[in-house]
Amino acid sequence: MYSLLLAIIYVAFISLGLPDSLVGAGWPVMHQDLGVPVAFAGIVTMIIAIGTIISSLLSERITLRFGAGVVTAVSVAMTAAALVGFSVSDQFWMLCLWAIPYGLGAGAVDAALNNYVALHYAARHMNWLHSFWGVGASISPFVMGYAISSGQGWSTAYLVIGLVQGALTLALLASIPLWGKVDRDRAGATQGPADAASGADADAGAHAPADLTPDRAAPVPLATALRIPGVVLILLTFSAYCALESTALLWSSTYLVTARGTSPAAAATFGALFVLGLTAGRFLAGFFADRLGDRALIRGGFVLIGVGSLLLALPLPTDVLGLAGLVVLGLGSAPIYPAIIHSTPVNFGRRNSQAIIGIQMAAAYTGSTLAPPAFGVLATWTGMWILPLFLAVMVVAGLVMSERLNRVVDSSARA
Repeated sequence: MYSLLLAIIYVAFISLGLPDSLVGAGWPVMHQDLGVPVAFAGIVTMIIAIGTIISSLLSERITLRFGAGVVTAVSVAMTAAALVGFSVSDQFWMLCLWAIPYGLGAGAVDAALNNYVALHYAARHMNWLHSFWGVGASISPFVMGYAISSGQGWSTAYLVIGLVQGALTLALLASIPLWGKVDRDRAGATQGPADAASGADADAGAHAPADLTPDRAAPVPLATALRIPGVVLILLTFSAYCALESTALLWSSTYLVTARGTSPAAAATFGALFVLGLTAGRFLAGFFADRLGDRALIRGGFVLIGVGSLLLALPLPTDVLGLAGLVVLGLGSAPIYPAIIHSTPVNFGRRNSQAIIGIQMAAAYTGSTLAPPAFGVLATWTGMWILPLFLAVMVVAGLVMSERLNRVVDSSARA
């Protein structure tokens, strides 16, 4: 039963990644067809981000009322409808309108799925699932590129991905009884699959809050969740990580051209090295995640990002180290997001995990939305050379906050 549902969740994570690259991949053509400036892409992505933040914050209340299975199915249905809506939009305001259900659906399914996996499955699955998100995010640009190059237009790409999401919605609707059975099995057991601390996380599990019991029936208010020791620290850690990930993703190619003298064509190609490192790193991390534990993965990931930033910054006449730096950045980034999510029930208790994961998702979307334009303003004043330094500052901030969190969790358990 666990395995069948897990297979469905893996497919759902591919679905999460599929639409994420479509706007960026298609916008060079879309803005011309819609008759709007190229900068208007920021309006669409901002509407989506606001929707994801709102639904992430509301995810616990919604999930407690309807269940993770229903929330996941309905949320994917909303994204499917939004993508089909994008495909028939011939005015910019229509695109903005459909961005609302897209953002609301994406945030709700992200928070619900991440919490469900953190509660029910081992750390290796959290890493592999997020690797599958990378697979989906890597596929959609090729779908968009083929649709445009074949003359079918960007709307066809949105329609195809929307229909795929629609098919997944039907599968998720059929799987709803499975989610309830897994919940009942977990409630009847003294210790479920995700409760057993393993490897290097055994010490963290021993110090976790003593509320590893079935989830409470009432939602945790936002103000109450924020007062739980360590929650603000994990939000700062998550925000710093997502800020550096989204900034590296957006600006690395531009950095290679303006600061390292790489040709634009080569930089566009090599810029994908970060995403490839991220996806491959999450796949590899899954093999040793249970043995090392979440704390070691977060700590090691930040250190590796620091090494990648240094390689990117070295003023050598060859591009080899800079390109290697992008791969190392991706490999270091790979385990941090899944490990933060997976450690939430251990750090703060199962009864609080859905509320806190929802807040974490909101912090993640806030950091990833605001950091790239903020860095763009900073780079305008100082020069693009500052990118490795910016990444290093985010690494230090994230590492310091996560280490402080570990001490808070341990001291709370001893109190």
